[in-house]
Amino acid sequence: MTRHVLVVGAGIGGLTASSLLAQDGWSVTLLEASSELGGCASKFKRHKYLFPVGATLGMGLEPGGIHERVFRYLGKPMSIEPLARVMEMVHRDSTFVFHQDRAQHVDGIVAHFPSHSEKIRAFYKEIFAVAATVRTLMDPLPALPPATANEWAYLVKSMRPQHIKLLPFFNQTLDQRLKKHDLNELHEFRHMLDGLLIDSMQTGSEDVAYLLAAVALDIYHEGAYYVPGGLYRFAELMGDSLTENGGVLKKRRTIEKLERQGDGWIATDHRGNTYDASDVILNVPIQQLTKILAPELVSKLKVSLRDGIAGETWATLTLYMAIDSTKLVEPLPAFRQISTGDGLAEGGHFFMSSSLLNDELRAPEGFQTVTISTHSRIAEWDSREKYEETREILTERILQAIQQVVPGFREAIVHMESGAPKAWERFAGRVNGLVGGFPQTLDASLFHSISHHSGLPNLYVCGDHIFPGGGTIGAAASGIHAARSVSGKRLI
Repeated sequence: MTRHVLVVGAGIGGLTASSLLAQDGWSVTLLEASSELGGCASKFKRHKYLFPVGATLGMGLEPGGIHERVFRYLGKPMSIEPLARVMEMVHRDSTFVFHQDRAQHVDGIVAHFPSHSEKIRAFYKEIFAVAATVRTLMDPLPALPPATANEWAYLVKSMRPQHIKLLPFFNQTLDQRLKKHDLNELHEFRHMLDGLLIDSMQTGSEDVAYLLAAVALDIYHEGAYYVPGGLYRFAELMGDSLTENGGVLKKRRTIEKLERQGDGWIATDHRGNTYDASDVILNVPIQQLTKILAPELVSKLKVSLRDGIAGETWATLTLYMAIDSTKLVEPLPAFRQISTGDGLAEGGHFFMSSSLLNDELRAPEGFQTVTISTHSRIAEWDSREKYEETREILTERILQAIQQVVPGFREAIVHMESGAPKAWERFAGRVNGLVGGFPQTLDASLFHSISHHSGLPNLYVCGDHIFPGGGTIGAAASGIHAARSVSGKRLI
């Protein structure tokens, strides 16, 4: 049969896979349940205000970065300048500034802890060196865990003598390295690191895999970007490329059934339409697999994938606000973390993204739109009574924390709504509102992560549950792996 690829889900992973394959000349159909592209990086509009749904901080656009390579391959480069001042990290007793320049950043951190200057400098020297070595694998981008002979061969081919330096760190956590540098009891410093890690690695310094933590703590220095309008522009660029190269893109198509048909697949959407394909790439939350695949097919999925389906990740409460900036002493910065010291979830820590005043794609002159998200445990939302109570408590907790940092903030709010777990389930297809992928601990990352190979013939998975994990970079990388497995080519 003529090979035709069906991609289900127009999140960043599915869009990356489908646009790469279409650019390479493949016949591709992409189906999306929503009316918007981008999944957790999409957008919605209220009146004259545009809000990013979830992801807001642009990464991977630096030369050689994952998104830059994809857009360059598609002939759609995105030329914007990185932020010299990436974000503020507001903690109970200190405000840290994340600078793109590594030396400036370390100097700023050391200024908060002068008595630990040598230890902190040695710690960051190691972090930057380890991250630089790991990054040399970003160009070949071998798939982990390798699932085929070709993937094992490609991994071995990608290795260089310098990678031997990583072996001592392979089974270590960041906690172990902090102890090595005698920084594990410097609680304010450690909490600052935790705030960065929970947003990217979905866990803190105690449990996060060190090699991934090093990359996560260093990657902002490679390039962090404010994208005018929002990260939905990534999705639109790839969607445009797909259709320009002959691909088919259909929105408002929810797949309800996926079945084997001979050597291929047949998918059925909620309208009764069917789609034949030789290869299928699913960019859907892995918890949906048990709903669209028959039990006998589910039983044949890889064990790691089945275990992941039964696992649990974070839920979130997201607040969307429009602010009259003329009522504030100064405009809100583009990116800010606020941590009250009361844990990394449930409003004790949250990420706050604001549109710049000149970004009229998101708000008219004099106004800013704000997206705020905090991690939350799904158990806090598991009954009707708890659901509304948790929403009110977390919202108030967040507003109080912001008011302490930005006097007059409440009075400047002209619009506010929230996205709790049920909203994420309804509008983004996130089963039970689970978002962000799995915490990148030693037992869930690298060779222990979930492969893009499903275990079923010509059926692949991508997205934030699949290696290398959450964020637009991780989702895009998993889409690249899926596209490579279909095409048999490196592509980028």
